[in-house]
Amino acid sequence: MSDAAQPTAAEVRAAAEAVKAAIDRHLDAVERRTGDDDPAVYDAFNALAAAAEVYDELLYDRYDEVTPFEIPGADDSLPPYAGPAEPSALSVLIRRDYVVAEPERLLAQAQRLADVDAGPGAEDTTPVVGTSVHAALGVLFGEYEPDEIASRHKEFGLEEGDSTLWVSAGEAAPEPGEWLGAPFEDADPELVVCRFDVSAVFDEEDEPDEDFAGPAAGGA
Repeated sequence: MSDAAQPTAAEVRAAAEAVKAAIDRHLDAVERRTGDDDPAVYDAFNALAAAAEVYDELLYDRYDEVTPFEIPGADDSLPPYAGPAEPSALSVLIRRDYVVAEPERLLAQAQRLADVDAGPGAEDTTPVVGTSVHAALGVLFGEYEPDEIASRHKEFGLEEGDSTLWVSAGEAAPEPGEWLGAPFEDADPELVVCRFDVSAVFDEEDEPDEDFAGPAAGGA
């Protein structure tokens, strides 16, 4: 970057002050939150991420230095909100991925549930899971709500993968049965009010670089 296009020291300082203010607002929102999914915390997080990104860019352009931290922006993959200002309806879209890490545990738990449902003295027509993971999953999700499976996934031989929750705004509620044929086909990113993502990739970004040994020791 040419000297003429470089930000001024005052601009860098102002960006640093904006980060400080964003940190204070984020902490205040966290301290006042009303639940795990408080939208005020989500908004403050995104504001902090945006302020930190601006400061990082200006710091590099002016001094060829970078910050030692990185805040993943949850809104990076979404377009600007284009939904109604005062939504009268909303949709909550949830995706949770699992790996069948312990098939034998899953099969055993599903068979136990099938046996309990059959009751004592059941006839030979009682459904048996056997060695079918497909059947075991049907029994498991037929017995428990998805939220309970999420909280007890290890008990059922499952390993959590990525998950996401989208809250999408609308002008009016759809007619009963209107979208059952293709429930996720009309998911519009521009109508998303907020989203919450869980992924191992965020943990990997937070891990320190093992190849970095720190400043060299020694002296003149």
